[in-house]
Amino acid sequence: MNRPPLLEVSNIRCAYGDQTVVRSLDLHVNPGAIVGLLGPSGCGKTTALRAIAGFEPIIEGEIRMSGEVVSSHNYQLAPEKRRLGMVFQDYALFPHLNVANNVTFGLRRHGGTEKRRIADKMLDTVGLTGFGDRFPHELSGGQQQRVALARALAPQPELLLMDEPFSSLDVDLRERLSLEVREILKNEDISAVLVTHDQHEAFALCEQVGVMHEGSIHQWDTPFNLYHEPATRFVADFIGRGVLLRGTLASPDTLQTELGIFSGNRAYPWAPGTAVEILLRPDDVVHNDNSTLIGTVRKKAFKGAETLYTLELPNGASVLSLLPSHLDYAEGEQIGVSINTKHLVAFSAQ
Repeated sequence: MNRPPLLEVSNIRCAYGDQTVVRSLDLHVNPGAIVGLLGPSGCGKTTALRAIAGFEPIIEGEIRMSGEVVSSHNYQLAPEKRRLGMVFQDYALFPHLNVANNVTFGLRRHGGTEKRRIADKMLDTVGLTGFGDRFPHELSGGQQQRVALARALAPQPELLLMDEPFSSLDVDLRERLSLEVREILKNEDISAVLVTHDQHEAFALCEQVGVMHEGSIHQWDTPFNLYHEPATRFVADFIGRGVLLRGTLASPDTLQTELGIFSGNRAYPWAPGTAVEILLRPDDVVHNDNSTLIGTVRKKAFKGAETLYTLELPNGASVLSLLPSHLDYAEGEQIGVSINTKHLVAFSAQ
């Protein structure tokens, strides 16, 4: 039998004075799921997380945990009674306490021996066995964030909330730690909500992600669909990279462009002849020596296993193409390309 949602956020609104910062927000988290709220600064994602935690009131809607109302327009259960764990951007470790005491700081009902047992277990869980007697200043940034995670997990919360937890770390460590945290949460069967502006972090950790803009979720979907099937222009622009190519709708699933006729995997409701803009991702522009479509290399950015090329097409339009780096083309060189329309996404130009 399916378990009910652990967290249900239903049509909530949050405001600071007359300014609404979260509007008509809906989401749910199933037991064991890891989900994210992704968006630029000021989109309302942190306010939404703080409302879930009980730090911000809601003006409309409801928040339920395991079916119990914890927030409504006239009720707010205290944060410490919501069975939540929180991991913050700045770690928030106490410099005068050693790692073990930081981990068990919130366990006031446990004796010293039991606290140490829990600390050792949590540190082992996050890969810091034997670090209990060290102090925060003796740890790297990644190790400090692991301690913060261990502290959040120590009270055995039903739900873990993470607010930009890796933003102060370098890119390589951020991606590696994201994957490690996901493995820890899955092994412990802990549900989590991540708030971040970094799509790589969200995609590494989360099964479902809500892309937020101006206080509302534009699309709640898998990372794959957010990239390949964006529902709005904002999502298309915020997620990944790409260019918009102008064209017209020839039939519900066929688009006419200066580069040819493209048929995709979706039907559009607009009338034939409607002006459209077609989203082309770098991986949609494929190297093809036999193609009659020729692109001239105008820019290149080496990325290790791949190189991102900016190609100028015969009609003057520019597209991006991500090719294996062993295909090393110089600026000014011409290469044959074809368009992969498996995930053809278009928006009305009107």
